[in-house]
Order: sequence, then structure tokens, then C-alpha cells
Amino acid sequence: MPSSTIEEYVEAIYKLSEKGSVRPTPIAEMVGVSGPTVTATLRRLQDNGLVSRKAGEVVLTKQGRTLALDIIRRHRLAERFLVDVLGIPWDEAHEDACLLEHALSPRVLTRLEEYLDNPTVCPHGHPIPTVDGDVAEVEGLSLCEFGTGSEVRIVQVSEDDEAMLAYLGSMGMFPGTTVKVCEVAPFKGPLLVDVDGATYALGRDVADRILVKSAGER
Repeated sequence: MPSSTIEEYVEAIYKLSEKGSVRPTPIAEMVGVSGPTVTATLRRLQDNGLVSRKAGEVVLTKQGRTLALDIIRRHRLAERFLVDVLGIPWDEAHEDACLLEHALSPRVLTRLEEYLDNPTVCPHGHPIPTVDGDVAEVEGLSLCEFGTGSEVRIVQVSEDDEAMLAYLGSMGMFPGTTVKVCEVAPFKGPLLVDVDGATYALGRDVADRILVKSAGER
């Protein structure tokens, strides 16, 4: 069975690959280690057939992708359990889920999924891979793409910033919440949004990390 370190690396590489080509430096930043440590660990991953290296780019092999999706599946189901059952705030669940994801056996994971009534997304709206490794495609646009008067429904929120999640949670801005854009300030200024009758200001950097759909769109 792969070590927790190996699992953390393939998970990080998979998430980075969703945004484009993957280089060692961003991996080091995401995992929180030095450059030489990343180099040594990537060599281990390559020796184990989990990644390939070409022109400085790191690419998951089929075996590596399968492992990454299994870890992500465990992590997101653990988050659902922590938030939905134990009542841990969605901005605090990530760290504990990182610990749990390495300890869940396939048998426990199956029972947990059944207990949770087979959820399809994590508390932040990210799809939970199936046991066969299928991942649903999430459709939507950045909140920044919508103008004054738009009514939208939150689909997904970036999960890698606990402070931002706590801020959005304090406003009730969770996946499934309907939001009305009241005003868009010029020159890349903030957005004023209405959430359940209360008005809040959102910086463009935050609004850009919220994926939404038009309120009437399924």
C-alpha cells in the first residue's frame, strides 16, 4: 500500500493538472516541502510507475491517476462525514479529512458512502469520484462573469483557503445558495451581492473563485 506521502503527492499533482501543466515548484508549494525533497520524491514516484517526466513536466500515469482519484474520493467522502454528521464547519474539515483519507479501507469507505446516501459532491461542491474512477464534469462560470441584476446559484467554491471559506460561510454562501448581484463596481472593483436579504461586498479575487450558474439553470 502506498505511503501517505506518496498519496499526498499524486493527489497534489492531479489537482494541479486540472489547471494546466505541472512543474515541480508548484508541487513543492502545495505539499509544503523544499525543492530537493520534491525532486527525490518525484524520482520515487517515477520508479513506482506513478508519474512520467518529460521536458520538466510531471504527468500522472494511468496507475498514478487511478491512485489520485481514489485518494480524492476518500478525502471528499471524509469531508462530507465531518461536515454533515459531526457538524464540523466546512472551513475546518479539510485538515481532518487529510488525516482520515489515508486510514479509510475500501470496506469502510463503501459503508461510509452508503451511510451518507451516496453523495455526489463534497461540501464545497467538488465532484466525488466513483469507485470506478469516473468524475462528473462541473459546469458553471465565475461569479465575476455576471452583471448587475443577475440571479445565480452557487455550484462550487475553491476549497484551498480556509479563511475565505470561513468568510463565505459567515454570509451563508454555500453550494446551492441563490445570490443576486446588486452592483458591480467599475475598474475591477468589488461586487455587491444579496444573500437571503443581506448585502455583502465581495472582492474580485474572491468572486472569481466561486463557480455559479444562472438561478433558473439546472
